[in-house]
Formats: sequence, structure tokens, C-alpha cells
Amino acid sequence: MNDSGDGSGRAAQSKRADARRNKETLLDAAAAVFVTSGVEAPVRDIAAKAGVGLGTIYRHFPTRADLIIAVYRHQVEACAEAGPALLASSATPYGALGQWIDLFVDFLVTKHGLAAVLRSDDAGFEALHTYFLDRLVPVCAELLEAAATAGEIRSDVDAYALMRGVGNLCIGADGDSRYDARRLVELLIAGLRRPH
Repeated sequence: MNDSGDGSGRAAQSKRADARRNKETLLDAAAAVFVTSGVEAPVRDIAAKAGVGLGTIYRHFPTRADLIIAVYRHQVEACAEAGPALLASSATPYGALGQWIDLFVDFLVTKHGLAAVLRSDDAGFEALHTYFLDRLVPVCAELLEAAATAGEIRSDVDAYALMRGVGNLCIGADGDSRYDARRLVELLIAGLRRPH
């Protein structure tokens, strides 16, 4: 019996894992560039941040829209996965909620730029928005429930309403240097605390 098939299978799996990591690095770099320079930032800036050539980006994402959609989905997944991880590692559920809301705000800053670009495809945008809600509302609800059960926050806070409120506070944050959306979101989250 020849075991060379097993070795080539492991090599293929390793290659796929490397490709997945490279793609995630590229998406993280694109998201960071989008936050600082907007979604119309030059692709060469994204390539430089990711430490790859332009060809690598175009091989994975032939159009800017492909890249934008991939960044959006990648950020939704990262935000969704962070909720349970933060609950497990934070000193308190309220602390986990606050950290998660910070991540959510970072996502929203990028999302507003993405949304403007994606509006040209209303059906595609609706599908992404539904995906966003389906993935993130349950995570927020889990964090709120844990903090309420611990007696740290009031128990009548709806996850969708909170996320919508945070989102509304973030709209236009990039257009006015006197407006600090993150500070207002901090005040909103502080207002959830139960008086002791």
C-alpha cells in the first residue's frame, strides 16, 4: 500500500489553510484601509497594508464590489465570533458587552461606507443586511441576557433596538470632527447599568 496519497492530502489541506489565512489577512487589511481612507481607497494601499501584490488581491477579488462584499461578510463573522469569546474571557458580562459594542462600532464605521457603495444593487444589499441581522442580533441578545442575569444591566433592553440605536449614533460620525459617536455610544451603554 502506498501512503503518498496521505502526504499529498495533508499538503493540500495545509495549502488551503495558508490560502484562507492569507485571504483573512487581506480582508483585515482592506477593512483597516476602508476605516481610515474610505471604500474608494486605492487597491495598492490595501495590498501594501496586507503585504501582498496587486495580483493577489485581484485573484481573490476581481472587482471592488467583490472585495467590499467580502470585507462586509468577514467583519460580520468576526463580530459574531467575538461575542461568545468575550463572554468567556471578560471579568463580567457587562465588560464583555462593552467590548463587543466597541467592535460593533468599528464595524459600523466601515459598514456605512460599504452600504453607500452597495446601494446600487438593492437586492444584494438587502441580502447582506439580512445576513448582518441574522448573525449579530442573537450575539447581542446573548450578551445582554448574560449581563441582565448577572444583575449588571436592566433586563428590558432589546438587542435589535440597542444595535439600531448604536447604528444611528454612528451615522455621519466621519463628517463632523466635533461629533464623537464613540463617546455617545459609551454613554448609551453606561445608561444600561442598574443603579446600585
